[in-house]
Amino acid sequence: MPETIRALRAVLDEAPVAIVLLERDGTVAWANSTYRRWAQGPEAPTTYRDHPLLAGPELAPMIARGLEASPGPATVGAARTIPLPAGHAGPVKFLDATLRAVPEAPGRPSRLVLVLVDATERQREEEAARLQYEAFLTSTNAIEVTDRDGILIDVNPAFEATYGYSRAECLGKRPNLVRSRRTPTALYERMWAELLDPARGHWSGEIINRDRWGRERPVFLTITAVRDPRGTATHYVGVAVDLTEQKAWERVAAHSDRLASLGQLAAGVAHEINTPLANVMLVAESLRRRTTDPWTRGRAETITAQVEVAARIVRGLLDFARRSAPQTSRLDLVDVAGETVRFLRGKQPAEVEVEERYPPTPVPILGDRGQLMQVLTNLLLNAYDALEGSADGRIVVEVRRGDRETEIEVRDSGPGIPLEALPHVFEPFFTTKPEGRGTGLGLAICHGIVQAHGGTIVARNIPGSGASLVVSLPLAPPEPPPPA
Repeated sequence: MPETIRALRAVLDEAPVAIVLLERDGTVAWANSTYRRWAQGPEAPTTYRDHPLLAGPELAPMIARGLEASPGPATVGAARTIPLPAGHAGPVKFLDATLRAVPEAPGRPSRLVLVLVDATERQREEEAARLQYEAFLTSTNAIEVTDRDGILIDVNPAFEATYGYSRAECLGKRPNLVRSRRTPTALYERMWAELLDPARGHWSGEIINRDRWGRERPVFLTITAVRDPRGTATHYVGVAVDLTEQKAWERVAAHSDRLASLGQLAAGVAHEINTPLANVMLVAESLRRRTTDPWTRGRAETITAQVEVAARIVRGLLDFARRSAPQTSRLDLVDVAGETVRFLRGKQPAEVEVEERYPPTPVPILGDRGQLMQVLTNLLLNAYDALEGSADGRIVVEVRRGDRETEIEVRDSGPGIPLEALPHVFEPFFTTKPEGRGTGLGLAICHGIVQAHGGTIVARNIPGSGASLVVSLPLAPPEPPPPA
């Protein structure tokens, strides 16, 4: 029997868990070598309060309650993930503890046995899992997680913000919740072929999705298969980078490139046409002066009028092509707007009411006065044209000042811009006016001038009250104080 006890004690002494035997008075009767190695406790019998680990805020109250409890073979306390005291140099940083009462032996009171298990690795895994989930929640890219059958089991807040569906609405659904009809079926077939390929297991590419309001969302989507130790795909993780803003800037850049190319072409065409137009004008004018025949004179005047129309188109082409850099100076946008309105007021129908809304203080900008007046003149002339034939037409010219930029809006009470024409109004040679009334270059020239001033111009319809064109320009920096 003593041999058996010694063997058992040797086994417990080398067990991979720490074991501590406590008397009913709190004395540490015995502790195995694993405990001494982990907790660096004293060798001689002492009370548990003399051991830094046992006297810590997690274990001491549990041991005290166990010592006060009625004796009996039962678990009297447990704790998870107990940190070892600061400064502890061993490899073990966290422990799980279980405290049990040992039945009374003949002639001896019951004891308590404390078993400590290394929980360091589990704690690290939990911390890593928490970090990964926090990254999932805080990512600015839309992330979706599906099971092996493609059913959504989680989406992050960025997914909700991008597509407008709440997490609760997505769970249990398939990702085709956000599928757009513009994405061809062949792309999805290729996607799943690569995901199910054991040698690959991932897919990346650009697709078009749509949000809950039907708006299309171009995204760069990457889907990766999550595999178990046997290599079987158990889940799929998709990360979508929203390309909406990038595509918008690409369209702006492409539009600018097209305008530059058209400008070069327009300049060449205009110069080539100017010479024969001048010759035709000279011949027609000479014929008109030399003849006395009314029919011939009338035809010569018709030729002269048509040449004037062609010359006006050529001048528009040259204005569009020149795009000279603005000669900037410090201006008051309110003054520029007021001067333009006064310039046109006597040249347009008196029945059209023009209302001016300006802030009480100057709005400083850096710009070319002549070019900005050209922009406002074009916008006002378009507004007057939209109200032609209207008995109670109304135009509002409003200047608004923000923190970093200012806006000037010209809106009319006309019929508005046709919806199919709205995306094209700034394209050269596009016009909604009747044939012979417009060249389609006015707004294209305005667009170029505003861009050269570092601003933007936007056209939109106002429901029930006509069309609006808004020019945004950066405010001028404050003037430095005069030297003392």
